Amino acid sequence: MATPLRILLADDDLKYSILLKRFLEKEGYEVTYTGNGTMALEQFPAVKPDLVLLDINMPGKNGFEVAEKIREQDHNVLIFFLSDRSDKNDRLKGFSVKGNDYLAKPFYPEELLARIRERFEQNLSVETAEELYSFGDTFFNYATNEIRTGNSKTLITSRQADILRILVRNLNKAVDRNVILDVIWGNNSYANSLALNVQITYLRRALKRDLSVGIVSLTKKGYILKG
Repeated sequence: MATPLRILLADDDLKYSILLKRFLEKEGYEVTYTGNGTMALEQFPAVKPDLVLLDINMPGKNGFEVAEKIREQDHNVLIFFLSDRSDKNDRLKGFSVKGNDYLAKPFYPEELLARIRERFEQNLSVETAEELYSFGDTFFNYATNEIRTGNSKTLITSRQADILRILVRNLNKAVDRNVILDVIWGNNSYANSLALNVQITYLRRALKRDLSVGIVSLTKKGYILKG
């Protein structure tokens, strides 16, 4: 049996959070709940979550502060912000601290579930066939989100894997950033453009062990995966 997705939920609205926790648990996820940002940081190393759901307005440390601390420990875990603050600046702040998604309250639990499934692309009842790519001294398994260089293995997120697949399929060729934005996010909005910049940074870190490859930025144009 596949290991359930582990979720760390931090929100000071107890009633709302318990309902959301129960909903996610019925979908087969393991959910650990904390009522403030400080507790979330304490629980993070023990839970080792695949996904962190952070309210922004929390006592102790707010969601942005928690995300910054988490990113110091883990560059790959997904972070979703849940907030009744829908201002554009808050959304941009969420991406600037390397969050992966932002849901404005109130939202339907089914919407969150759809975004989780989209990100992780998991169907626990179906085995996914391997889709392997080789470039430089690196092997990339799209199905498992694994990058291997020698004896080193790095796991990336599903969104990062989608981006890397586009780049590796066009190895040593320029890929327009608007093409990536349209394929991965569905549009080339400013917020999505910022998110792409963040994901490219993560991919560069994941590939840094192979000195023969690299992602080169083309100013105002796009990217080239060289290898």
